[in-house]
Amino acid sequence: MADIANTGASRAKVLLVEDEVMIRMMVADMLGELGYSIAGEAGDIDEAVRLVQITDFDIAILDVNVNGRMISPVAEAVTMRGRPFVFATGYGSDGLPEKFRDIPALQKPFQIETLRRAIEAALRDVAA
Repeated sequence: MADIANTGASRAKVLLVEDEVMIRMMVADMLGELGYSIAGEAGDIDEAVRLVQITDFDIAILDVNVNGRMISPVAEAVTMRGRPFVFATGYGSDGLPEKFRDIPALQKPFQIETLRRAIEAALRDVAA
């Protein structure tokens, strides 16, 4: 996988919100392989909102349903910081919060290459 890391990942810092520990660890490993650094990780909405407010990050990966709660408060906080984010969901686009239906969503389970493309696209859209 070393070749993937050399495809131009800019060492962007990622805030990762996922309630399932094993999935969070797997995504964190994928991000590391892609050359990104983890700015922070949260497994619940309240911690995620707190991290959005105090953490220096470039992009967030947000699970849509965190311990039975919708991710909307975290997405709102990320939007207020002016940072891009990508949803991760097992529910498809119908499961996305109505207000954020235009935000890209990774369908779980996703591959490392899909994750890379989603992050690069989100960062590119912000830079444009």
